[in-house]
Amino acid sequence: MSKDQQIKTLTKKIQSLPTLPHVVEKLTKVVESPESTAKEVGKLIASDQVLGSKVLKLVNSPFYGFPGRISSISHSIILLGFNVIKGVVLSASVFDLMERSMLGLWEHSLGCAVTAGTIARRLGLPDPEEISTAGLLHDIGKVLVKVSLSDDYDAIISLVERDKLSFREAEERILGVNHADIGNWLTNEWSLPDKLITPITYHHQPEEAPRLKDRAAVIHIADSIARAFGVGFGGDPWVPKISRAAWATLEMDHHDLDALMRQVMTDLEEVSTFSF
Repeated sequence: MSKDQQIKTLTKKIQSLPTLPHVVEKLTKVVESPESTAKEVGKLIASDQVLGSKVLKLVNSPFYGFPGRISSISHSIILLGFNVIKGVVLSASVFDLMERSMLGLWEHSLGCAVTAGTIARRLGLPDPEEISTAGLLHDIGKVLVKVSLSDDYDAIISLVERDKLSFREAEERILGVNHADIGNWLTNEWSLPDKLITPITYHHQPEEAPRLKDRAAVIHIADSIARAFGVGFGGDPWVPKISRAAWATLEMDHHDLDALMRQVMTDLEEVSTFSF
């Protein structure tokens, strides 16, 4: 059975996607319209007061690193752009659930996002905020399994503990696919931009990304660094080996890695107490 067939079989078992505010559905349509303005999108997000406050809290956190206080959603949209703000809205919605029931994964996702943003800025890559958002959402497939396939999730955790497997290996045995495959399906269902979908889909195998290999490589490396620093819990205790191809793609050996790691540690400390 091909991966596509396995995903199709799996999604038939899924009763529903993680519950998102109704405003998110509207947001997708508004953001895709070339006539939409930051003011219109901001007004839509602000119509859900709880969601609006979470978006502002996330935008003002050390996670994005803006020097001044951002007091309006419209201002944050101008600074971040539609693609990032859509990912932020989804993050604020889905990760509220994670913070309650998957705290370790939430902390790991935040750690990966911060690390990815630090790496992107140090390397001078364009749109570091967008890369950070991909880091925040990189394990979103795990959330869907936890929410909609709880028995399978428990079986995966048991297999990890019993056979000392990585979470990804256990997923492959139980589901036939892994969280990156599920993340690809889910982010396409949510109509996220390719700049977020690709690094989420290929964060374990960045060399296989058909495009945006630099973004996939950043998330891949950031994921391993966050695990190596013991930030949160990604479902197993192992630190994934960093792909040589990812290292080469970003020409990491040409940079001061000691300085980069010191900056990562500083940035991680700044967000260590962040909570919705």
